Amino acid sequence: MTDARRASSTTPTRLGEYLRTRRAQLSPEDAGVVSYGARRVPGLRREELAQLAGVSATYYTRLEQGQSANASEAVIDALATALDLDDDERAHLHTLAKPAKRKRTRAPKPARASRNVRQLLGALIEVPAVVIDRRSDVLAWNALGRSLLAGHLLPDAPDDLADRPNLTRMLFLDPHHRDLYPRWQEEAARAVASLRVFAGRSPDDRVLAELVGELSVKSAEFAALWSKHPVANCVSGTKQFRHPEVGELELTFEALYLAEDEGQRILLYSAESGSPSEAALRLLGR
Repeated sequence: MTDARRASSTTPTRLGEYLRTRRAQLSPEDAGVVSYGARRVPGLRREELAQLAGVSATYYTRLEQGQSANASEAVIDALATALDLDDDERAHLHTLAKPAKRKRTRAPKPARASRNVRQLLGALIEVPAVVIDRRSDVLAWNALGRSLLAGHLLPDAPDDLADRPNLTRMLFLDPHHRDLYPRWQEEAARAVASLRVFAGRSPDDRVLAELVGELSVKSAEFAALWSKHPVANCVSGTKQFRHPEVGELELTFEALYLAEDEGQRILLYSAESGSPSEAALRLLGR
């Protein structure tokens, strides 16, 4: 084997990084493993995880080091069970184990919201709505969506293809947007976990990789969260806001997917009927 081939065979893969991170986060006690002797690093040892998953320690080591490809679904499922992964984490593990075949393509064109989607946004007068892509770039928003999330930006900011608002970038680097969230740590963890899902599905997305690189350099908080490999497909939930014009709001959100392969989705926000948050949202709409 040449030096180049030997080096490439031991290059850590995204699958290996994810397995190592999850292994380090699972204590022997939680995994039901009897621990003997002092441990130099936290979490399970490779041979312990291999035993729990029913594979040889040698095979698991090769898998983690990127020296073995095409692991069977049964093996990946066994590792997911041994690591106590939830449904989103399990799906992410399968995605990393069976990445899409890479194709040589031209630089991707900037994503756009379709005419029909923009028409829909215009009809949603009392509901904040924002269209984002897999990178969390804002492709379009209605008036109330902009007022809720980025009142300090111009209404046509999403049309500036060279400098579009990006919700994840704004969350970490824009103090105006960051101040909207009294539970910022919770929102940050959710944003990073969601971005991880799309990064796993689109390993060749150069623009997404550049976004991750930029945030890792400019925000130590992002870098710390990203290094933990959190994964969550955030399609609904509740968010707390501290808006500079109307004060505190508690809103539920739903992510409606428009094109699964592109990751485009509409984020819709709503308040409980008759609640102070509903009154605040109406005030913001005026």
